[in-house]
Amino acid sequence: MKLKTDEKFVPGLDGVIASETAISFLDVEKEKIIINGHDLIELSLKQDYLDILYLLLEGDLPKKVEITKTEKLLKDHYEVPQAVLDILKLLPKETHPMDGMRTALSVLAGYDKNIEDRSASANKDRAYQLLGQLPTITVNSYRILNNQEVVQPATELSYSANFLYMITGKEPSDLQVEIFDRLLLLYSEHEMPNSTFTARVISSTNSDMYGALTGAISSLKGNLHGGANEAVMYMLNEVETADEFEQLLYKKLENKEKIMGFGHRVYMKKMDPRALITKEALKKLCEKDNDYTLLEMCEAGEEVMKKEKGLYPNLDYYAAPVYWKLGIPISLYTPIFFSARTAGLAAHIVEQHSNNRIFRPRVKYIGKDY
Repeated sequence: MKLKTDEKFVPGLDGVIASETAISFLDVEKEKIIINGHDLIELSLKQDYLDILYLLLEGDLPKKVEITKTEKLLKDHYEVPQAVLDILKLLPKETHPMDGMRTALSVLAGYDKNIEDRSASANKDRAYQLLGQLPTITVNSYRILNNQEVVQPATELSYSANFLYMITGKEPSDLQVEIFDRLLLLYSEHEMPNSTFTARVISSTNSDMYGALTGAISSLKGNLHGGANEAVMYMLNEVETADEFEQLLYKKLENKEKIMGFGHRVYMKKMDPRALITKEALKKLCEKDNDYTLLEMCEAGEEVMKKEKGLYPNLDYYAAPVYWKLGIPISLYTPIFFSARTAGLAAHIVEQHSNNRIFRPRVKYIGKDY
């Protein structure tokens, strides 16, 4: 006969508490994203990405001298071993940049002489190094796979300005840097999504940070997670006007297709608060070039989904057209998401290694009797 259990089966672990953490919490009722005691939405109005990076890894907001040191530390790690770039050149050109980044992360593990040290201090050093290297890896994974020359970092620019410069090949305006930095900040941490859970599960085996991040990037690639921002932009590019976009969504709904960029496992009946900020960013970019087409399309789609499905935009819905307005290739949207999220992922890996218990869940057996 079948094994019986009194434990309740919860598909997708929906609402199940899997970890204790001091890093972040989604307070849906108060519409707050708490990062080490601070509301991320409020922080996004006055802080930069590097402030949040420091907050995640060190537990407190940085003073001016600390952020100066942090930016210098990241810049000192901009370069990656030539062998990493050479290996990327061997990949098939059809490879997605996310897979290129995953390969590069695996290769970097071999260059870490202290890889077996799982202490908090060693993991933090590792995190700062990787966060310095990731813009270089992110951009050049894409460039190499698209038969373009490797681009070198511009150390005279700020962290976010350099990242955007490497992507577009042009020194960005203050507005472009402000908006891009805001996106990095909003993507930096979000409690326990699939990729963070993946990183913690891998870390719980006492595996190293590279292994945990490699698993996380594989999770994030899926279009039900990080890949949704790419899917949103491809969908927007299928038509040219707000009216056409409305009709496209109605057709997709009629065909029972999943509409990417809407709904969230946690924000079930409310708009993702981060999406409100990216919507405002899109408005600013539209005002700058006096072309409101994408904003009108997105607002039309927002109304359709609210009316027909009771669903609201998540961060990816408005982030996609913002990336597009910034001149960023679509296949770089998810790699940029991962690069930004590494700050949060690294914090979770540090925490998991510091107070560890290996994850070992059970199953509800529905197979043949025995």
